Amino acid sequence: MKKYDYLIVGAGLYGCTFAYFAQQQGKRSLVIDKRPQLGGNVYCENIEGINVHKYGAHIFHTSNKKVWDFVNSFVEFNRYTNSPIANYQGKLYNLPFNMNTFHEMWGINTPEEALNIIDEQKQQAIEKMKADGVTEPRNLEEQAQLLVGRDIYEKLIKGYTEKQWGRKCTELPAFIIKRLPIRLTYDNNYFNDKYQGIPIGGYNKLIDGLLEGIDTQVNADFFENRENWEAQADKVLFTGRIDEFYDFRFGKLNYRTVRFEHQTLDTPNHQGNAVINYTERDVPYTRIIEHKHFEMFGQAVYDLPKTVISKEYSTEWKDDMEPYYPINDQANTAVYLQYETLAKQEANVMFGGRLAEYKYYDMAPIVEKVMNLPLFASERE
Repeated sequence: MKKYDYLIVGAGLYGCTFAYFAQQQGKRSLVIDKRPQLGGNVYCENIEGINVHKYGAHIFHTSNKKVWDFVNSFVEFNRYTNSPIANYQGKLYNLPFNMNTFHEMWGINTPEEALNIIDEQKQQAIEKMKADGVTEPRNLEEQAQLLVGRDIYEKLIKGYTEKQWGRKCTELPAFIIKRLPIRLTYDNNYFNDKYQGIPIGGYNKLIDGLLEGIDTQVNADFFENRENWEAQADKVLFTGRIDEFYDFRFGKLNYRTVRFEHQTLDTPNHQGNAVINYTERDVPYTRIIEHKHFEMFGQAVYDLPKTVISKEYSTEWKDDMEPYYPINDQANTAVYLQYETLAKQEANVMFGGRLAEYKYYDMAPIVEKVMNLPLFASERE
């Protein structure tokens, strides 16, 4: 008889949530991760009394009350509201695109005025395409201008998108931007979800709560001693790269990745907001995160004399880098579908999460997906 019911490869949110529900069913799990800490990309490091999101900003948001109540049962979430700002040539614009954005860009005050300008610019984009003899957008640039017009595209989308993808917008497929929401209200709340916030004390508290009483091991590379790890449990939940699991049989899947440059500054308040995007192509980083604004408000910001910022640089992914964003183009999707076919034939191996499914997920959908697994149906009753 094997020691564990489940070997869970990867201590990110999917693996940790799975381990929790398995334990509720009386199952024993071993959770391993090749990194030196648990939590995957939601891991926080405390620097100068600030919970720093080491692998990029994570803001939990959902309209599913069951999911919200579930995560709050481990750690209370605060009232943080995501209201990012875009910096273009030193001018600041509110995101998402709303009446504050339009007022700053055009000096207008009413929704009707904003719509008139946007509609006029959208029509100009349509006429330009007609002159070229086309009726459907050929690339991201044309698609974006059909959705929001020239000004918003040029100042707030073009440079940022080209930095993110490392390619000109005219070289990117139109489907990358299917819609660009425009809000005709003075509302800077980025998400439409009913619930949003950050765990008070950081995401490590959520991970610790999910894994309480469960065996874990860090600095543990599944592929360095695969046979030994697989011998530990009856079944395997694999949350890593699905192409690596199958030894790249059909080739490697591609990603974009992010490099983080963390700095501790001798000032209590560097930029006055948690997230500021830099939308000029010539600015090398895509955004600056000031972490204390996720959890500290009002006077609390100034009670701590230092702050920590992170500059984010979007780059092409290589083997020694962390894979972040799947490139879901036709070529990569075709390769993934071959791996998915193999995965469906596995009797004792399950696959889940961003890397195993080659799909970008926010946090709440990950939790919801695990909660809704048929395996855990009894836990939902």
